[in-house]
Amino acid sequence: MESPNQNQQQESSSGSSVMCHLVSPEGDHLGAALYLPHNVGPPQLQEIVNHLLHNEDKLPYAFYIGDEELSVQLGAYMQQKNANVEVTLRIVYQPQAIFRIRPVNRCSATIAGHTEAVLAVSFSPDGRCLASGSGDTTVRFWDLSTQTPLFTCKGHKNWVLCIAWSPDGNHLVSGSKSGELILWDPKTGKQLGTPLMGHRKWITAVSWEPVHLQSPCRRFVSTSKDGDARIWDMTTRKCVIALTGHTNSVTCVKWGGDGLIYTGSEDCSIKVWETSQGKLVKTLQGHGHWVNSLALSTEYVLRTGAYDHTGKTYSTAEEMKEAALARYKKMRGNAPERLVSGSDDFTMFLWEPTISKQPKARMTGHQKFCLTEY
Repeated sequence: MESPNQNQQQESSSGSSVMCHLVSPEGDHLGAALYLPHNVGPPQLQEIVNHLLHNEDKLPYAFYIGDEELSVQLGAYMQQKNANVEVTLRIVYQPQAIFRIRPVNRCSATIAGHTEAVLAVSFSPDGRCLASGSGDTTVRFWDLSTQTPLFTCKGHKNWVLCIAWSPDGNHLVSGSKSGELILWDPKTGKQLGTPLMGHRKWITAVSWEPVHLQSPCRRFVSTSKDGDARIWDMTTRKCVIALTGHTNSVTCVKWGGDGLIYTGSEDCSIKVWETSQGKLVKTLQGHGHWVNSLALSTEYVLRTGAYDHTGKTYSTAEEMKEAALARYKKMRGNAPERLVSGSDDFTMFLWEPTISKQPKARMTGHQKFCLTEY
C-alpha cells in the first residue's frame, strides 16, 4: 500500500500539482510546503491563507511570485513562465486594505458637564484636546482620555456662540452673544487679558491667520451681526483693521492660505479682502438669498497648520512655519485655492476667487437651506 507522501510525489512527477511555500511579506514561512493542484488560483490561495492564519473575518490578500502578482491559476503560470516543476514555488501573500462600512451601534463616551446647550466644539490642531462653548456662558477644555474637563473657563456674560483655535495650538478665542471676544490659554485655562470689545452685536464667526503666513499666530478675524468684520492683534489687544462694506449681518468668515479673507453675508454677497490695509479686492455675487457658510479647499491644512498624523512637535516658531507652508503647498498643488458657498437659496457655488469673480459651478439639488461646512 502506497503512503500519502508517495502519492504526492507521483502527482508532482506527473505534473498535476506544484510544490509551494507560502511566505509573509517579512519572509516568515506559513507552515510547511504544500502540494497544490494546477487549478488553484488567487481565490483558493486566499482561503488557504485565511484558514492557516485562523482569520475569523475572511481578509483579502494579493499573491506575488518574485516581483509579479499572481493573477492566474498555478498551472497557467507554470506554462507561461516555462517553470521547472521540480523547484518549490515561493508565493508571498500580501494583505490588502479593507474598506468596510460598519454601523455605529454604541456611544463610546458621553461627555457631560455643561449646564446649558453646547453651541460650539472644536479639536485642537494636534487633535489632542477638545474645547467647547455653551449657553451656560463657559468655555471648557476636555481631557479626551478621561472625558472630564481639564478647565472650566468663566468670563463671558452671555452665550458662547463660536470658538476657534490658533493653528499653532497656543491660544483659543471665543465669541459671545454680547459681542465680546475672549482669549484663553489652553495650557492653564486662564483668560488672557480683558475681553476684546468693538462689535455692536453678537459674534457670528472667528478665523485665525494661517500659521504658514505668521508664526507664532497673532491675528484673527471676527464677524458679527452688526455687519462688520474686524481683524484683531492679540499682542496689542486691539482691532487693527475694520472690514466694512456689507449691508447686512456677516454670517461667516475664512482666512485663506493666500492671505485673503472671505466674508459671507445676509446681503447675499461674498467679499474678498486683503489683510495688510483691509482693502476690498472683489465682491462675489450670484446667490439669491443669504450666504450661510463658506468652506475652503485647503481648510484642513489651514486649521491644523504644521500638525499631521505623525504627531511631530516643533521646537521653534520658524520650524513650525516652514512645516505648515510645506503642507499647504502640497495640499494646494498647482490648482488655485477654491471656495464653496452655501445659501438660503438652496444652492452652492464653487469659486476660484484669485482668478475670477464668476463662479466655476452652481450646484443645485438641495430643497432646504445650504449650511455647508468642512
